[in-house]
Amino acid sequence: MQQTVLATPMGPIGLHWTGETLTGVDLEPLPAAGGADVAPPTLRRQLEAYFADGTAVFDLPLELGGTPFQRRVWAAIRAIPAGATRTYRDVARELGSAPRAVGQACRANPCPIVVPCHRVVAETGLGGFAGDSTGRKLAFKRWLLRHEGVAVD
Repeated sequence: MQQTVLATPMGPIGLHWTGETLTGVDLEPLPAAGGADVAPPTLRRQLEAYFADGTAVFDLPLELGGTPFQRRVWAAIRAIPAGATRTYRDVARELGSAPRAVGQACRANPCPIVVPCHRVVAETGLGGFAGDSTGRKLAFKRWLLRHEGVAVD
């Protein structure tokens, strides 16, 4: 697995990949230690396009792992278009599950931003993001939604 840290308007993010396949996005990366790898051109280009225009669509090969249920949740989340949100309850109803289970699958998402779990919100308020309900990661969720044109508090 290769990795690098990419500067973005919301701060640095870590990227992990194998070959041309994205395997992880780290919202709180450690500084790159000596000679960071250069991300594959398609991966870098699509992320740069997204940070320039929040409506840009990702079409990257992904290796997400996860349980069958998590993969179903992540597929449902990937179908939410930029600029739109769904509640945990909405996604749960679609999948015949419970909102808490959807939230746990969102928390386990290895590729936030590309698998846009930030588009899943609570019935009232933002909910959490990558296991954070008050700190830096939640600020990322707020930034991502605003970048996509969603009005948030």
